[in-house]
Amino acid sequence: MFEALSERFDSAWKKLRGQDKISEANIQEALRDVRRALLEADVNLQVVKAFVAEVQAQALGAEVVSGVNPGQQFIKIVNDELTKLMGETNAPLAKAETAPTVILMAGLQGTGKTTATAKLALHLRKESRSAMMVATDVYRPAAVDQLITLGKQIDIPVFDLGTDANPVEIARQGVAKAKEDGIDTVIVDTAGRLQIDPKMMAELAQIKEAVQPDEVLLVVDAMTGQEAANLTRSFHEEIGITGAILTKMDGDSRGGAALSVRQISGQPIKFIGVGEKVEALQPFYPDRMASRILGMGDVLTLVEKAQEAVDIADAEKLQEKILEAKFDFDDFLKQTRLMKNMGSLGGIMKMIPGMAGKISDDQLQQGETQLRRVEAMIKSMTKEERKNPELLSSSPSRRRRIARGSGYQDKDVSKLVSDFQKMRTMMQQMGSGQMGMPGMGGGFPGMGGGFPGMGGGFPGMGGGAQPGFRGYPGMGGGGKKKKKNKKKKGFGDL
Repeated sequence: MFEALSERFDSAWKKLRGQDKISEANIQEALRDVRRALLEADVNLQVVKAFVAEVQAQALGAEVVSGVNPGQQFIKIVNDELTKLMGETNAPLAKAETAPTVILMAGLQGTGKTTATAKLALHLRKESRSAMMVATDVYRPAAVDQLITLGKQIDIPVFDLGTDANPVEIARQGVAKAKEDGIDTVIVDTAGRLQIDPKMMAELAQIKEAVQPDEVLLVVDAMTGQEAANLTRSFHEEIGITGAILTKMDGDSRGGAALSVRQISGQPIKFIGVGEKVEALQPFYPDRMASRILGMGDVLTLVEKAQEAVDIADAEKLQEKILEAKFDFDDFLKQTRLMKNMGSLGGIMKMIPGMAGKISDDQLQQGETQLRRVEAMIKSMTKEERKNPELLSSSPSRRRRIARGSGYQDKDVSKLVSDFQKMRTMMQQMGSGQMGMPGMGGGFPGMGGGFPGMGGGFPGMGGGAQPGFRGYPGMGGGGKKKKKNKKKKGFGDL
């Protein structure tokens, strides 16, 4: 979502290249680009003015650091100010001394409030906190049914009294039920409106009075830009909120909401929604978001996603199979699914330092297509063929059958088998240290390595990959490939 903003900032850095220090004269053009970038991202005007003034003051007062050029120094200053603008540190959820902790969810219709309620409940369960959701939205058609369906999907209980009961009473009884059942946290989903109105605010105030929440979280659509900040302020002035959840951060919103909410409303962003799936909720870290905006990646979130997706015991077993050249097609499928659980290729690439904007949407789309293509061919194999890829090397008839079953040509299957065998040999050599490339413990031809759990690729996952991460899908290849190979193929030529 921050591509345009990142490009503008990149343009600002270029203005300082070749300069020996930051001065009043050479910084003005860079500051104009920063100002323009923020305004185009729909950041509140007053926030932009204050931000640019602070960056200018910091830049002109900065001491010249030996070995650091003005452009790098300016990036550091902007990064620090962006982090400060968004709140500096993550604002964790409150936890009541006596269970249950009560979280009240508020927001307008269409912001994804009910889905955000389920996402938050799942997030809490991942933190070993039991949760219950309470359905008090008796006005929107099927809102209660939606929450019940989501609850079944993530195996979290939902308390409801149907659509004829009073929302305040539903909330009160829901909290009482959670206390009776020994639930750690109860999340109350309230009704939204198309716009703020007295009736809505009165009902929210009554529910708040009845359940005495520890957190009041406003769910805001990031697509509304700086209006999201104004909305947060209005809700805070009316009922008093403790934080915001920004949804649809994976869309084409320009970033104004993320940069304006804290400054305008005075309340922190606590979580961001980064997709439609119920797992797509992340705690909001201002420093990590600033790094993403400036195209510097977000390694910490990437590692957390990998650790969440990968079973360490499975990873160790897989590493043994790699070293013994027993890695098979089932193992490969499992690794691709693990990667999918971490999010889209595009989302992963943006977290890798230096990769933001370096790979086009077409290349990422091609990578996704190639993965589906390979998966279709593997799924057309028998269990025996998946376990023993050697069977396919010597049997044209098997390859023909797989080609017909997957809808591809014989040559496609033959290339898949050939590349897989080469990859297996390469993985064994890498794993045993024969190729001398740490952190490159696995991958598919044209990918070069880096699926989670394959002995390398993500820092902290057993291989200690270095920034740059050779070998993620769409990065063109692994190992020490010759530079002359400049074909922009996401997954080799499968």
